[in-house]
Amino acid sequence: MKAGQVPGLALALIDGGDISYVKAYGMADLEAKRPLRTDTVMYGASLTKAVFAYLVMTLVDDGIVDLDLPIAEMLPRPLDEYEDYTDLASDPRWRTWTLRMLLSHQSGLPNWRWFSESNTLEILFEPGSRYAYSGEGFQVAQWVLEAGLGLDLILLVQKRVFDRFGMRRTSMIWRDNFDPNFARGYDEQNNDVGHRKWASFQAAGSMDTTASDFANFLAGLVNGVGLSSEAKTAMLGAQVPITAEHQFPTQYPVDTDANQDIRLSYGLGWGLFESPFGPAFFKEGHDDGSNNYALCIEPVKDCILILANSSNGESIFLYLVNRLLGKTGLPWEWEGYVPYDYTAADTGLE
Repeated sequence: MKAGQVPGLALALIDGGDISYVKAYGMADLEAKRPLRTDTVMYGASLTKAVFAYLVMTLVDDGIVDLDLPIAEMLPRPLDEYEDYTDLASDPRWRTWTLRMLLSHQSGLPNWRWFSESNTLEILFEPGSRYAYSGEGFQVAQWVLEAGLGLDLILLVQKRVFDRFGMRRTSMIWRDNFDPNFARGYDEQNNDVGHRKWASFQAAGSMDTTASDFANFLAGLVNGVGLSSEAKTAMLGAQVPITAEHQFPTQYPVDTDANQDIRLSYGLGWGLFESPFGPAFFKEGHDDGSNNYALCIEPVKDCILILANSSNGESIFLYLVNRLLGKTGLPWEWEGYVPYDYTAADTGLE
């Protein structure tokens, strides 16, 4: 942490499906000299997507949601008639979208509309033709469930996820009782960037959580708690191969076969690859001042969870995973997890 300039980091390990280690290191607030704890609320960022995908699969199990039904058949009026989606009025390809496409990042949308050259919401790739990470796609999925099916997702995620796994300090919207014990975020120069406090549920990334809470969720997931075997297999089974050289930026992909041997692919809300120990699934969480990572080896039910309140956190993830979970062969270059001391001569990193 010192070498990588990471002020605070929380770590959990799951061994054979059981939580074996949860500990926090460093500071939650540098100025106040407040230490990070395992119950300190940290911004989950895109770990939210993994929880949302799990929630959707519980709805699939209950017959409330059909992953392959076009969303056009789930909404009371066309998507492009809603204020946030009028940009799509000239492109009817949105009508082919299904929840399966949206949750596996096959919508063809950019990660966020403000990343596109036109600064509008546009479909960049033929839906279903390739993987391209899209927070916008998850927001569409949320909109379909709320506006189309009339579901109260705040209530459902509380009951089906947070209550089920004892996640008492986890929420999709900011709670005032988090204020005494939350982590501030820090950029690459350790400047304080605060903590994003969401007032509304955003499926793409509004969740606050703690190391203890998310470890409970991860252990439950690897053990299949709350899901049928069919739902778990669908969520953690390959929906689309990943051929892009790097995960970001999504709108200008350069294809490669470098990750073919590890069968890099995407399921529903989770990335997938073949490790030396068997199939693995993972999810990142990235924002200014927050870097998070969850990785599980499915057959042996071993997992690692890393939550860092720093934009430098990803620079030590490879070393932490290799030391604590083993050399899994995680696709660190594709994910952009360049080690803090990496040089062009470092070709032996695994």
